[in-house]
Amino acid sequence: MSDKTGHLGPPARPALPVTFRPARTRAVLLTAGVTILAVLAVIAVLLPNLSAGERTSFVFTGALLLGVLVLLSRPKVVADESGVTVVNIATSRRLEWAEIVRVNLRPGDPWVFLDLTDGTSLPALGIQPGIAKQRAVSDARALRALAEERAGRESGGGTGRGGTPTD
Repeated sequence: MSDKTGHLGPPARPALPVTFRPARTRAVLLTAGVTILAVLAVIAVLLPNLSAGERTSFVFTGALLLGVLVLLSRPKVVADESGVTVVNIATSRRLEWAEIVRVNLRPGDPWVFLDLTDGTSLPALGIQPGIAKQRAVSDARALRALAEERAGRESGGGTGRGGTPTD
């Protein structure tokens, strides 16, 4: 995406539908969750002086921790022809393209924020620069390009939207 001078070119517009999610973070969380459950289950089986209730509590604790890590790995942003679905840890919200005013990922932000026409800002945890910063910046630019293109098409012209994600 950069030319010989180091300037970034226009963001690539992915084919729709497209799903943005922090793949590395998700892999780490799910691997850790399964490992924790397996280790606690093995401990429950191998410790000789545990009662059935204590063994069950070990496995239950592992399953509970796995459940929490599965919830933490849930965030994603799905863009399709009619709009965007933002899935965060415990909530999901469907937005039409025209509802998105700006896609922001400023330096230091933990994830993308979508500025909406109702004056609110919606965090989109599916694009987060934690482990893969360059991927998150690229995804934020792609989502921004899609939002500008789709909102412009629906309203019949450009809207002068800003909020360029930065590295």
